[in-house]
Amino acid sequence: MLLSAHSSALLLVDLQDRLLPTVLEQDELIERCRLMLHAARRLDVPVLVTEQYPKGLGPTVAAVAELLRPDEVIAKIAFSAMGDPHVVERIGMLGRETLVVAGAESHVCVLQTVLDLIGRGRKVAVVADAVGSRRAFDKETALVRMRRAGAQVVTADMVVFEWLERAGTDDFKALVPLLRGR
Repeated sequence: MLLSAHSSALLLVDLQDRLLPTVLEQDELIERCRLMLHAARRLDVPVLVTEQYPKGLGPTVAAVAELLRPDEVIAKIAFSAMGDPHVVERIGMLGRETLVVAGAESHVCVLQTVLDLIGRGRKVAVVADAVGSRRAFDKETALVRMRRAGAQVVTADMVVFEWLERAGTDDFKALVPLLRGR
């Protein structure tokens, strides 16, 4: 499945202040999420962000939150985002068949969300360089499990270039500096 900006939505899971400091390579994870957010804004891809128990884990990290609108963020307590009826309703309202998923932790909230999405008949692409866990083995195992369940495992660059479809456009010219800047 080739990703399309016209049929995709970006779902960022639990990129929170008190959670990310424990996640390996969190700076890379945040940078990759920011890249996809910039591309989503430019290409009119809808965005939804979850926060796991924000009272305890804090809000979305500032580097990501500064790119969000308040109506794009939903608090939850279920590990799977699909365990929250508000998230399920919002995803349905997006009208997109494919969800591009990133966030933390790979082996808990991201994994459970992806498995639930697939179980509900959704197409899912998990962004390997934009998910993280406290232990590398947990992340690796989660990625294998998600792939076996039917998710595509991609990178942030793959997402952006597939959303762009071609070079030479104004969108390409606007986003290519962000792709080269890393």
